[in-house]
Amino acid sequence: MAKRIDVGELTAYYGSHRAIDGITLHVEPESVTAFIGPSGCGKSTFLRTLNRMHEVTPGGRVEGKVMLDNEDLYGPGVDPVSVRRTVGMVFQRPNPFPTMSIYDNVAAGLKLNGIKYRKSELDDIVEKNLRAANLWNEVKDRLNRPGSGLSGGQQQRLCIARATAVEPEVLLMDEPCSALDPISTLAIEDLIDKLKTRYTIVIVTHNMQQAARVSDRTAFFNLAAIGEPGKLIEVDATEKIFSNPSVQATEDYISGRFG
Repeated sequence: MAKRIDVGELTAYYGSHRAIDGITLHVEPESVTAFIGPSGCGKSTFLRTLNRMHEVTPGGRVEGKVMLDNEDLYGPGVDPVSVRRTVGMVFQRPNPFPTMSIYDNVAAGLKLNGIKYRKSELDDIVEKNLRAANLWNEVKDRLNRPGSGLSGGQQQRLCIARATAVEPEVLLMDEPCSALDPISTLAIEDLIDKLKTRYTIVIVTHNMQQAARVSDRTAFFNLAAIGEPGKLIEVDATEKIFSNPSVQATEDYISGRFG
């Protein structure tokens, strides 16, 4: 079941460097929220704090709260691996496990969970998630071939199937279409629209047209000055952000006057 995200006064660091500062944001379940803003303003860093991937980077730490419904993801005793199972991530470049088949890529997370599945159960889960990723008909006759042999767009849909197979409640996507051609991008965007009925989705994108097409709400991030931490400038319904933003800096960015 999709869950609500509530972030309170979150500041993220790399060592002594503050990457983002004092961000408060609410993400509704079963919706798509897009993060936009110029390069270096902390969009991807903030995304990575939502499933504790940020702390994988040496010196990475946060202050503040990230609540998933009523659970503090940074609370004492919370297992980061469990968090990443609940809050899945799809990265900018497709990253299927190169030594694994298409089938084993989808099943990989399930096997890591330590639960024993019968072959028939795994077969059903793999098929269900490949179908959900609009990939089944393209790969059903070559499930035992390497996932790395697929096209870029197919690989990204395979990675989405791998992420959804473990049944997360939130799906984070860090520029999932930036390395893809327009046709593959459209396929991913169609998929995002279908997936939001089951998941809470947060996407980072540099493509403002994509944000306008796929998201329900849009958050604009910006830097006050070079070397300063990124800040959340404005968040609102996507239609309002793109037609009548409340902050001049948002208007300037969307209209191309800076960034």
